Amino acid sequence: MEQYKQEFIDFMVESDVLKFGDFTLKSGRKSPFFMNAGAYVTGSQLRRLGEYYAKAINDNFGLDFDVLFGPAYKGIPLSVVTAVAISELYGKEVRYCSNRKEIKDHGDTGILLGSKLKDGDRVVMIEDVTTSGKSIEETYPIVTGQAKVEIKGLVVSLDRMEKGKSDKSALKEIADSYGFPTAAIVTMDDVKTCLHNREKDGRMIIDDEMYAKIEEYYDTYGAKG
Repeated sequence: MEQYKQEFIDFMVESDVLKFGDFTLKSGRKSPFFMNAGAYVTGSQLRRLGEYYAKAINDNFGLDFDVLFGPAYKGIPLSVVTAVAISELYGKEVRYCSNRKEIKDHGDTGILLGSKLKDGDRVVMIEDVTTSGKSIEETYPIVTGQAKVEIKGLVVSLDRMEKGKSDKSALKEIADSYGFPTAAIVTMDDVKTCLHNREKDGRMIIDDEMYAKIEEYYDTYGAKG
């Protein structure tokens, strides 16, 4: 596993973004882990988050693209901090773009924030986590409806590796449905490998009991492909 992935897993735990216990997800599923990207709140956290996204984008898609698109609302700061990180780490200038929930009819009019989209733009979409693909269903028509763009891929922070609408993972369903690649900074397999029976700051994050709960969860909800 790449060093930055191990660092990112520790970073999620340190930032109280990735938690282990008993959680009820929006889908109604009872999960032994939960991720809340809204817990990244400080300047240093956001700077580091952008750097991890930038490295994952470079590893999976390269830097031959023009625009980072982050769906409202959580995708807005993600696209901004990652655009900054790509500039600082790689000297590559990309534009950021996001959508509004409601079309603005005065001043800076339209449905987009940040850069306008132009014909020929190559776009990487960026999100926190995808469990159902619903946000892409909503935003893909917005992006492709603004100009003749090429979607280079979608990147999320954590691949939960669980079933979407079918037995495939939500990320795989998106790739199959829309025809562009998907990637994550880390997967739950990475998380289990990194944290199982490993003490961090004096506490065990995933002990044998929690590991068994995670495995049981995936016996029921784990994606097959």
